[in-house]
Amino acid sequence: MAVSRAEIVERNVRERLRALAAAPAAAPLAPVAPVREGFALDASTAASLLKSMAMSRALDLEARALKHRDAAYYTIGSAGHEGNAVLGEILRIDDPCFLHYRSGGLMMARSRKDPAVDPIYDTMLSFVAAVEDPIAGGRHKVWGSRRLWVPPQTSTIATQIPKATGMAFAIERAKRLKQPLPVSGDAIVCASFGDASLNHNVALSGFNTAAWAVYQKLPIPILFVCEDNGIGISVKTPAGWPFARMQSWPGIRYFYGDGLDLPDAWRAANEAIEYVRSQRQPAFLHLRTVRLLGHAGSDVETEYHTIPEIEAVESEDPLLKAVELVVGSGAMTAAEAEGCFDGIRDEVRAAAENCSKKVKLTTLEAVVAPLAPRHPDRVAAEASRAASAGERETIFGGKKQLPENHPKPRPMATLINWGLHDLMLQYPEMYLFGEDVAKKGGVYHVTADLADRFGAARVFNTLLDETSILGLALGMGHAGLLPVPEIQYLAYVHNAEDEIRGEACSLQYFSNGQFTNPTVMRIAAFGYQKGFGGHFHNDNSIGVLRDIPGLVIAAPSRGDDAVRMMRTCMASAKIDGSVVAFLEPIALYYEKDLYENADGGWLCRYPATGESVPVGESRLYCEDNDRDRDLLIISYANGLRLSLIAAKKLREKNVHARVLDLRWLAPLDHEAVAREAAICKKILVVDECRKTGGGVAEAIITDLAERPESSQWRLARHTGADTYIPLGPAANLCLPGVESIERAALQLFDSHSTPAPRAARRRS
Repeated sequence: MAVSRAEIVERNVRERLRALAAAPAAAPLAPVAPVREGFALDASTAASLLKSMAMSRALDLEARALKHRDAAYYTIGSAGHEGNAVLGEILRIDDPCFLHYRSGGLMMARSRKDPAVDPIYDTMLSFVAAVEDPIAGGRHKVWGSRRLWVPPQTSTIATQIPKATGMAFAIERAKRLKQPLPVSGDAIVCASFGDASLNHNVALSGFNTAAWAVYQKLPIPILFVCEDNGIGISVKTPAGWPFARMQSWPGIRYFYGDGLDLPDAWRAANEAIEYVRSQRQPAFLHLRTVRLLGHAGSDVETEYHTIPEIEAVESEDPLLKAVELVVGSGAMTAAEAEGCFDGIRDEVRAAAENCSKKVKLTTLEAVVAPLAPRHPDRVAAEASRAASAGERETIFGGKKQLPENHPKPRPMATLINWGLHDLMLQYPEMYLFGEDVAKKGGVYHVTADLADRFGAARVFNTLLDETSILGLALGMGHAGLLPVPEIQYLAYVHNAEDEIRGEACSLQYFSNGQFTNPTVMRIAAFGYQKGFGGHFHNDNSIGVLRDIPGLVIAAPSRGDDAVRMMRTCMASAKIDGSVVAFLEPIALYYEKDLYENADGGWLCRYPATGESVPVGESRLYCEDNDRDRDLLIISYANGLRLSLIAAKKLREKNVHARVLDLRWLAPLDHEAVAREAAICKKILVVDECRKTGGGVAEAIITDLAERPESSQWRLARHTGADTYIPLGPAANLCLPGVESIERAALQLFDSHSTPAPRAARRRS
């Protein structure tokens, strides 16, 4: 039977210990004495680092053994990276760490600082997906801990870097405004990643944002740690590339350390951490490592490396070098080191035996419980809260100038602007930012005057990079703030989608509800801009958002609802840590009319403070409950206004329709839809988004079709076309309009071009 590389790597360390035991012993070294002349690492610390490294290695080896027995589910290890334990030893527990999946040595060293944490047992619970796993509750193997300020990351490819940068920014901004922080004021943020991830756009976004801030003399205390093992799965990193890429990046100080040599790694890590903590500026720590045992247990490394190449890497094993250093310097005897290894191995095996019997998640309810918690009563109470009358009068310029006292109804953009003023008063921890939101007031002037009234520290422009904008938001949420980032157009969300999907909305799930990054994203959305701007400014697909578990999606169609819903969104972020996409229909920002020119039917008065709309609650438009029973039209945003106009035209043809405004696109109000469908029997879903996966029509029709009473109903949908939106008048060919909605509605009535008169139908 072939010997595995894991067995060879473990045997190499044991043989080295035996060789050291057979050689003349070094004189005992005093605990505070350096292990090497010219370096600060002392004997006591070196021995402690060796123990942390040995713990990480033993866990890696046991994970593979458990996987072989089908008792564990994760084998991406830290073997070869254990030198990162120096970071765990030096960083403080309240220095937030967003970690690479090979940062096991760091995690062991950090965990050992807290007597209440058992890193071996806790990690083993994670390996076997046990419900008792203290961070993810059996949902994934992650490095994470609430006590140790390590938010969980899954298979990170640098997506944690933008939010780590955001948290570093948030620490300093909150201090400036004297707002409470969950960490010390001099805390720094650490983000670790591999050399292959260095090339990812999200990594570059994080680096660029940090440097951009420094260029403007803004403090941003973050330590970027590149654990450079020279390979990404099977693809080699060009020799010298991380150095060439990062050593001269303006605004980011470069440090290099040999992670295979503890004294040098200790030196470099201390220098980098001290620089970041004292200067409050970013540093890049380039830490040399090697990768042992392939990418993961399932990786057959011999498919792309020869045995001599594998053996050459194994000869660089940092554990071998650490053993030689610690024993050779006299910090420990060979017998003490071997006893340490034996004790750790026994402890790991005992933990494996114990944890493999632990209960796993067994119900869907348990699996999804922490995904997106909802406390509607508490959220409603929070949404009903308002700033003091005196504060409001000051910010709006007097009692007569309060928005609810304005003599005339106003368009949606104005009401949203007033609503943001109120929310900025209500939540001093709220920050509003994005491209052009400050002096310009946003592309559509929705944020006008906010920067002047609340200051540039709370309302500010960002660089033109959606990944950075959302990264800032998530980091601020981690720091206990309430961020409201603006994305200029729905199409631009796709530039940064994974910050929502892979980071924001997964956080509560993978931390079992222990970490939150509350965020309310304001997104100028949808089409109907009379052909302006083509598809980038008329994007009509929300499928990418609807697909994200736990994300709340709000889509108001009128100004008063927009304000009420925004109050709920902020309250939900505050109470439940919700991540919200607040989709503002661009074409309705300044719409005034409904049925005819100058009727002012789409203007609204500002809702009284305290009024809100619960998440997921729809709104029914029905002129006569007894008569409006021929047809139910379901829509949202632009489609709602168009459907109301079409409903008026249908009444002229003796078809009496009620119209349901969904308002929330996730979660959908399926019960209200079914309730109204039971009244009307004929149901038309008007969805301005694309037909295939772009909007909500498929979900609504499917839910209705699956209900027992569905045989009584006639169902249809009228959607946008499966195409990008062209420039000019041709845009109208791709989207539902009043006439096309009317035609789609009439087609639901048997074979008649128009329904029979109501009186005749009643007699039949």
